[in-house]
Amino acid sequence: MWSVAAVAALVGSLTACTFGTPEPEASDAAVPAAALEVMNQPQYANGRWLISVRDIATGDVLIDLGADQMAEPASFTKSYSVGAAWLKWGPDHVITTPVKSTGDITGPTMNGDLVLVGMGDITLGGRTKPDGTVDFADLDHNDANPIPGATLTTEDPLAGLDELAAQVKASGIDTVTGTVIVDDRLFQGELADEPITPIVVNQNLIDVLITPGEPGEPATVEMTPAVAPWHIVSTVETVAAGEDFEVSNPESTGGGALAVGGTIAADSDPVLKVYALEDPATFARTAFIEALARAGVTVGGDPIAENPAASLPSKDAVAALPAVAEFDSLPLSQQATYIMKISYNRGAQAYVCLLSVEAGEDDCSAGLEEVGRLWADAGLDITGMSLVDGSGLNGNYITPENGVAAQTIMAERPDADEWRATMPILGVDGSLATVQPDSPAAGKVFAKTGTLVEGDLVNGRLRLNTKALGGVMEAESGRELAFVIIMNQGFSDDIEGVFTSNDDVGAVAAAIQQSF
Repeated sequence: MWSVAAVAALVGSLTACTFGTPEPEASDAAVPAAALEVMNQPQYANGRWLISVRDIATGDVLIDLGADQMAEPASFTKSYSVGAAWLKWGPDHVITTPVKSTGDITGPTMNGDLVLVGMGDITLGGRTKPDGTVDFADLDHNDANPIPGATLTTEDPLAGLDELAAQVKASGIDTVTGTVIVDDRLFQGELADEPITPIVVNQNLIDVLITPGEPGEPATVEMTPAVAPWHIVSTVETVAAGEDFEVSNPESTGGGALAVGGTIAADSDPVLKVYALEDPATFARTAFIEALARAGVTVGGDPIAENPAASLPSKDAVAALPAVAEFDSLPLSQQATYIMKISYNRGAQAYVCLLSVEAGEDDCSAGLEEVGRLWADAGLDITGMSLVDGSGLNGNYITPENGVAAQTIMAERPDADEWRATMPILGVDGSLATVQPDSPAAGKVFAKTGTLVEGDLVNGRLRLNTKALGGVMEAESGRELAFVIIMNQGFSDDIEGVFTSNDDVGAVAAAIQQSF
């Protein structure tokens, strides 16, 4: 079911490293024997492993295995982009999304348009648990198409829009003579051919959950969130229990129709697929008009028409308009938790965009210079990092010792515990939930994962361009260590080998944790 072509572009949230280093120096010899046993497996024979480990309290370098060599860190890059936002604003920073009024309010009637201004809130209330923390699935819906087993959380992805609509109603407005316009001009960017926008509803995805029926019967298909004119056209059939099956990714066929097809086994768990929105502003506009209707507010205009951005006043004029509703995001500590735990690519890039805005630019590419400036101001030698995005796609490079230096900076901050809590925890949650769960190191390694996988079409296998893991750990001795492990150019026969390599890098980290 998993061909090389199907997973060649997989950019996930696991970890990797590569061997093929010179003769060990003194610090190389500290690599634990249990780690070497993992690193010397045949699938890594043509690659290289790079490792840096430092005692945070003393500054002593415990392992230096090619630690000054540049390598692609994959999604460990997020610790730089999200870390820069943390350095800039701190863990308590919130983003306020306003709804502005362009006209006079006479009694219950607002004569003008409502403007929903996108400000870069990546969850917009759709992941907020009753206790005010962020919810996430260990294998999140953002990765549903390339990686089997993704699940949904229970929160309503439209909760933030419903709250804004309720505030509009509470302000005394029952009727809007104009329409709703989404202002998404705060920044412009893209990542992997998908838009990075300041308006985000359900991570700008439509979730399609396929549940098997009885053999020979159609599967049940559910779409979340339910927003017009989007609807599912399914030809997915249920096959006998135990049979191989494959469900296609949703494809737009026009008019809001999303087509899914294939088969699903009768004893299968529900299968989640997602459709990435090409026009998030129009989707958000319709979703907000529907939220207003649920709140008892009537709005003019065609609710499913394309977002009429050309009708917007200037950005400065919109900023000066009165707000009739405002929604505060989760604090950065929780937004960062969502990004880091599940390796949310577009979310990490959104913070690069927000840093760009802070520097006075609406082009997201300007944000990386701000990332570098913030880290340099914090004391990091930024010549050890070379980034092209904030998420960790191909083309980013760091040295492991630079990654360790960055993690040390974060570990020495007064809010170090909050930063550490954003990271996946070995054997516990996020992208490390299933990695080394029975190891004595489980629960003691807090680290960002990274994976870059490409197809080896000559040999019909997968090339593990990068498996990386970096963060901090509570060593068996009680010492707090900063570490980075990067493996480049391993190989795997199939997708299961990718997951195995994730566990292998975790095993290397666990061996280090137990040895110091």
